[in-house]
Amino acid sequence: MSHHHHHGDTSVESDGGLADLLDLDADVLHEYWTDALGRVRRAADDGPRRRIVDLGAGTGTGTLGLAHRFAGAEVVAVDASDEMLDRLRARALDQGLADRVRTVRADLDDGWPVDGPVDVTWASLSLHHFADPDRVLRDVHAATRPGGLLAVAEFAERPRFLPDAIGPGLEQRLLDELGRDQADRLPHLGSDWAARVTAAGFELVEERTFVIDVAGDADGSVGRYADLWFRRLRPRLAERLDPADTATLDGLLDGDGPETLLRRGDLHVRGTRTVTLGRRP
Repeated sequence: MSHHHHHGDTSVESDGGLADLLDLDADVLHEYWTDALGRVRRAADDGPRRRIVDLGAGTGTGTLGLAHRFAGAEVVAVDASDEMLDRLRARALDQGLADRVRTVRADLDDGWPVDGPVDVTWASLSLHHFADPDRVLRDVHAATRPGGLLAVAEFAERPRFLPDAIGPGLEQRLLDELGRDQADRLPHLGSDWAARVTAAGFELVEERTFVIDVAGDADGSVGRYADLWFRRLRPRLAERLDPADTATLDGLLDGDGPETLLRRGDLHVRGTRTVTLGRRP
């Protein structure tokens, strides 16, 4: 991942495709994002909130969602990718938030990049990418005002899309291979984030698991989401799949075929994400 600290990590090194995937994630999983960010706002609703930080901001779904929910606050979006931050700034401008959204290009493995005290920090699908997430959490704690909030959103289960009839067991085999591929590259994926948050000095406020269950839609966004997910997955797993599974996956990604992900009506996004909230005493 070259330390872009992005959500998802199924990439070959192309920010453009990942940026599109993140935008589709916000669109398809709109209900999850609304619920998760709403809980952050409610948990932080006990005093003025002047500075919000989004760690590993990507294209800005969390950044802009928090800017809308915390009227008047400055929101600082941190990411290591210029391309991601360019797209985020354009979205902020379109939504009338450019005067309150600031971007910082930084690799958090190199140290804490945000000046001044912080009231709320949001880290969505980013902490598991860092070499030392415990050090990052301690840095967040040191930067947070007393009473300030930390929210960590991470995968509890990877998303699934396919009906069982497609290559029976195919998706499970793909996820198994993805897990093996990530075991060395992303050793912190699947951590007990509540334990790590409290070890950094925060008091645990809540740990909540959000169930994702979204059926295919008429506008085709679920199909586009699935297509990008598997298209980015395939190069990483190419040498791990047997020929039959490779052929099935290629058929799903063949843009001209009648059974492609972009043309199917039987896709269904399922999975879970966990949001852990901690407060600095």
